[in-house]
Amino acid sequence: MSEFLFLEKRRRLIGAAAALVALGLSGCAAQTAALRAARPTGVPPRVELAAVPYYAQEDYQCGPAALAMVLGANGFGVTPQALAGQVFLPGRQGSLQIEMLSGARRHGALAVEIPGTLEALMRETAAGHPVVVLLNLGLSWAPTWHYAVVIGYDLDDESFLLRSGPMERQVMPFRTFELTWERAGKWAFVVVPPGQLAATADEALTTRALVAFEKAAPAGRAVPAYRAALARWPDSLTLAMGLGNSQYQAGNLRGAEAAFRDAAKRHDAAAAWNNLANVLLELKRPVEARKAAQRAVELGGPTQDAARDTLQRIRR
Repeated sequence: MSEFLFLEKRRRLIGAAAALVALGLSGCAAQTAALRAARPTGVPPRVELAAVPYYAQEDYQCGPAALAMVLGANGFGVTPQALAGQVFLPGRQGSLQIEMLSGARRHGALAVEIPGTLEALMRETAAGHPVVVLLNLGLSWAPTWHYAVVIGYDLDDESFLLRSGPMERQVMPFRTFELTWERAGKWAFVVVPPGQLAATADEALTTRALVAFEKAAPAGRAVPAYRAALARWPDSLTLAMGLGNSQYQAGNLRGAEAAFRDAAKRHDAAAAWNNLANVLLELKRPVEARKAAQRAVELGGPTQDAARDTLQRIRR
């Protein structure tokens, strides 16, 4: 779904979209009902991230504007105009979800998708993270796609606070928000600096975000992000390998050695032993490198051919 193109309608259509919303809010707002029955624990009754910058969302530009707002809230100063050439597709008059994520990463921020629950939105904003959401302000058969930024909520008033379109502070009832968000697939993400983590994203969502970030970010920027993730999920081989790879890409051979050695010992994984052998060879420690490569060969698996090549290079 993240690669599906959502077209952004002109701001002048917002009034018509609101009328459609009013006609179509007959669905079941199950999450709103659940919140009424039992409030989430561990979050304050009201949150508003008033310091989040605001950019009016001009014609077709709600994607760049929403992204500029969350980037600015995290210290990455960039304007919607600067982002338009990166995330806005003139031929389609809209922004891809995947382009929104990659646009944040290109500016050195970690973009993480979060679970599609109202509680997740509350926990993220309570943690200080404004959330980009995709809404369908129309109907399933007459969609009006729109990016907005959730900046808070009020449990007593049963409403979310948004930076949306021409409104710097829109108050939207839980039920209205839930139904318009659900029609758009309940898609949302947060932007955080490397070294911080989303409050609600699980290991799988965080790992996927980190792998994508490592490919787009400058060498070394992913190191603190992987360290933070490993502190939360220390048993993840993928995160351990990512830390070693990012250390290597940054030219820190000692750091890469430590990361791959820890992964090899903790998981006894052939890929970790093979990477460790290559790093040790570059550090001119062939005896240790040979032992690591031999262990990688012994373990077999899909990396066995690469491990054998490593061993041959060490012997030569």
